[in-house]
Amino acid sequence: MMYIIVVIIGYLLGMLSPAALLSRLKKKDLRKNGSGNLGATNTMLVLGKGYGVLVMLLDVGKAFLAVRLSMYLFPELRYAGIVAGFSAVVGHIYPFYMKFRGGKGLAAYGGMVLALKPWMFPVMLALCVAIMVITNQGVAMAVSACVLYPILYVVCTGDLGALLLLAALSVLIIINHRSNLEEAAQKKQIKVREYVKEHLLR
Repeated sequence: MMYIIVVIIGYLLGMLSPAALLSRLKKKDLRKNGSGNLGATNTMLVLGKGYGVLVMLLDVGKAFLAVRLSMYLFPELRYAGIVAGFSAVVGHIYPFYMKFRGGKGLAAYGGMVLALKPWMFPVMLALCVAIMVITNQGVAMAVSACVLYPILYVVCTGDLGALLLLAALSVLIIINHRSNLEEAAQKKQIKVREYVKEHLLR
């Protein structure tokens, strides 16, 4: 019963969409522009980098809150934080009030990482950004994060039970990036280094 409450907390917080709110305020439907995704990356591409950063921070924050709140309310539950984080990511990707079309889950995943083991967040961020820059593919950040985090978490905690939950969540996020992977394979994705030079370093 307590885990059901954790799932509800995570999902309800996760489905809050700052990208959808901005989309309404700016009168530009993100689901009909850019990649059609309600996430930070598409917000940046369609509405500008400032709005994209804002959406990213809010998406990280909602998952962080879901994890920490669940851990606070149910300290006796071993996997309260991971289950809440999992549910927050699912809520982000599949918000019921938007016909289950949300974001791709990476920022919310980052919020879970930050809440569970804060010291792992900068380590993961540095590794994944480095991989993204080296490969020159944006999708490499999502894939590397999803592959590396479950391994790093289990190596540091020895908790094999957590591996199943984190691996399942990682697979879900990678599946939701399949269109990006296809574009990368076809060399249609925006190159990271070129994008940074043209848009972020101006």
